[in-house]
Amino acid sequence: MPSNPESYGKSSAVTGISSEMETVKLQRNAPCHVVTLPYPGRGHINPMMNLCKLLVSKQHDILITFVVTEEWHGFVGSDPKPDNIQFATVPNVIPSEIGRAKDFRGFVEAVNTKLQEPFELLLDRLVPEASVIVADTYVVWAVSVGNKRNIPVASLWTMSASVFSTFDHVELLKENGHFAADVLVRGDEVIDYIPGISTTRLADLPTILYGDGLSTLDRALEAVSSTHKAQYLLFTSFYELEPQVFDALKAKFSLPVYPIGPSIPHFELSKNPHGNDLIYLQWLDSQPRSSVLYISLGSFLSVSNAQMNEIIAGVKNSGVRFFWVARGDASKLKDGVGDMGLVVPWCDQLRVLCHQSIGGFWSHCGWNSTQEAVYAGLQVLTCPIFMDQIPNGKQIVDDWKIGYRMKKDKVGGGDLVAREEIAELVHWFMDVESNEGREMRKRAKQLQETCHGAIAKGGSSDSNLDAFIKDISRC
Repeated sequence: MPSNPESYGKSSAVTGISSEMETVKLQRNAPCHVVTLPYPGRGHINPMMNLCKLLVSKQHDILITFVVTEEWHGFVGSDPKPDNIQFATVPNVIPSEIGRAKDFRGFVEAVNTKLQEPFELLLDRLVPEASVIVADTYVVWAVSVGNKRNIPVASLWTMSASVFSTFDHVELLKENGHFAADVLVRGDEVIDYIPGISTTRLADLPTILYGDGLSTLDRALEAVSSTHKAQYLLFTSFYELEPQVFDALKAKFSLPVYPIGPSIPHFELSKNPHGNDLIYLQWLDSQPRSSVLYISLGSFLSVSNAQMNEIIAGVKNSGVRFFWVARGDASKLKDGVGDMGLVVPWCDQLRVLCHQSIGGFWSHCGWNSTQEAVYAGLQVLTCPIFMDQIPNGKQIVDDWKIGYRMKKDKVGGGDLVAREEIAELVHWFMDVESNEGREMRKRAKQLQETCHGAIAKGGSSDSNLDAFIKDISRC
């Protein structure tokens, strides 16, 4: 399902256009007014904004209205952006005191029941009128709103195309008796019938298809089903990363299917880093080439406290240099890992991954991070936890062969990975002299070249973006 918001903020009865819009920008006589509607979560807002920046870099007279909740406007409203991208706000859908950990399903339902009316009121107020709506696929009602108003809708899918195809062919899982199966018992059963997807274990499907994840599966399936009534289908992946899946989807869908990824801020790398970034970049500058392991595992809620304790001790005992982004209690890490590394609460991840001192990425395999690893040409130590992270990890290790599993290959997660095993694995993973590691790094660099080719002038993603702009410019 969609990523959770960082917090929910206060609810409001006001649907509004940010003050910047009311002053100048809405008076422009833009030939194409794109209204974008990301799902209110970091993993959805970031790729949508990256897409918007790419659109205006190619077509300077496009006007984009980026619609976010009031809470998220507080988070991203001051971020640098081109002048012809402007924010508009809709009320928050759920009070902050509820919290994502207490009622995530309630949040999912609120997005699908409380945002539509204020969004439509906003559409009524926009000048010029919307030419096209680009909506996150998980905003299920956006396609019907556009169709009702005769506004073309482009649905943006922010996970892998493989996960999309899995959801779009859930009937095949039901027909073959693999839907909602007991993954602890049957997880090693092999599935080979989903169009475009390589042979995979039942345990490597998104966790939403079994166990507790089933509680929100209906919304995911509804979202994917809605794309069949959209006018365009956009993917944040790039064609060469998942070619068989895209070929299968293009054969099935009557509407244009455009892989325009990776929708990551690669175009920002040529800009000078911000002042706060310079401290950790200076530390990276002082480290030997390819010697530092970049670690980003989300908050401490991502793994159990017991497993986190083993990870901290294992990293320390490995003797490997590390750069660790800890979004939770960073002090626990600083006290436990010694002086071989740097612990920070946040960083410009893509800039760090592309730094010459970084030699590997320990990740829980979110799709944006996965694409950033591909772009940076890094091998990945995979530690997926839930949802699409599981199949993403499978693609990294089995399909692209640019990674290695941190967890024991045991269905359902198995026992804790002990600190001794982690220390040995991390040391091996970062050893530039090992034959297996050398081959993994070679494949990672080859995939990096393919990725850079896709976004270069005339590449697959670049051409797809041009085609999409041409389409919407006629709207």
